[in-house]
Amino acid sequence: MELTFGQRLKLYRERAGKTRAVVGGLVGRSAEWVKAVENDRILPPRVHMLDRIARALKVDVSALVGELSDRSAVVNGPEHSALASVRDAVNRLALPGAATAPPLAQLSERLAAAWRARHESSDHRTVLATVLPNLVRDAQLAALTYEGDDRRRAHALLAETLGLAQMYLAYQPAAELIWRVADRSMMAAQESGDPEAVARAGWFLCQLHRDSGDWDTATTVVLDLISALEARTAAASPNLLALWGALHFEAAYVAARAGEEGRAWRYWDLADDVSRRLPQGFYQQQTSFSRIIMAAHAVTLAVELQKPGEALRQANRVDPAGVPSRPRRARHLIEVARAHLARNDTGSAVEALRQAYDAAPETIRFNGYARQITLDLLDGPRSARNGARDLALKVGLAS
Repeated sequence: MELTFGQRLKLYRERAGKTRAVVGGLVGRSAEWVKAVENDRILPPRVHMLDRIARALKVDVSALVGELSDRSAVVNGPEHSALASVRDAVNRLALPGAATAPPLAQLSERLAAAWRARHESSDHRTVLATVLPNLVRDAQLAALTYEGDDRRRAHALLAETLGLAQMYLAYQPAAELIWRVADRSMMAAQESGDPEAVARAGWFLCQLHRDSGDWDTATTVVLDLISALEARTAAASPNLLALWGALHFEAAYVAARAGEEGRAWRYWDLADDVSRRLPQGFYQQQTSFSRIIMAAHAVTLAVELQKPGEALRQANRVDPAGVPSRPRRARHLIEVARAHLARNDTGSAVEALRQAYDAAPETIRFNGYARQITLDLLDGPRSARNGARDLALKVGLAS
């Protein structure tokens, strides 16, 4: 039987006589990250990290990844057709006097419209790519041009615009670019002095640390933000309160990735308490934090903690159609598919992915978990292969 990537990593690490802490130190990650990879709790690393691991263990990359070497690029997903234009907009310097900065009210309206389009569109990444280059340019110009209170407001809008860019860049082969966007967003948010801007930028930054396996830093960032904002929440606007709740869930998510079940559910409980303080029907635009999303978040935690039965029990509390955001609805259904597959219910996994595709094709097309599940189902029981083959054609895994 072909070993998983995690099993191969453990085999070669132990053969090299190295502890998880040693290997983690050699590649710039924690021992907990190495453990999670070995236990297949997270996807195999991308190519640059595979090379570092192979060098640390003194093995060839092909020996480390086995059959995954032919599939890694497929699972990691394609490059979006407009990535070059978004990269160019982010990398291009805005210079004072080079153009006229737009009125801040107009910039704010354009940004709000872009967020609405992201949530409402099935091809949300393509829609964002049509507006992001001009938005990034104009937001940078505004932050350079305006003075006083308007300058601080412009920096808040720039931070939010860069957060939207991070949403576009998720699951794209642009690791250096997405880190640059997140760092610049946090700097702009700090310049603004706006607690909502800082909370948003911190939420985005925490996600990057979490997904890179740097759970210690992710935890530090999110807990510092939770503590700093706590005094403001008694009289906070619904938006700031929701952002505070979203940070609590990030703390839960990081703990789940690290396999810390007690901490994960404790922070989920705190986030759920915050959600109940929100007005009925309130949906935070950037983070999707809301009352309805808490059950979907519970599914995610249970999946990450390798408790598929609990994940499916929580999924029964969620009506996917009630999640206002199409990409967030699709992401939830991918988590449900992960839970079904962990229970070897391939038929239900195919159905969940089909529903995810119907909600937002561009979410499933670029999501690593969805692509990996689809590939696994192609090699699965005959009863699931036809549905998996149809999905594979739709998301570009087969032709």
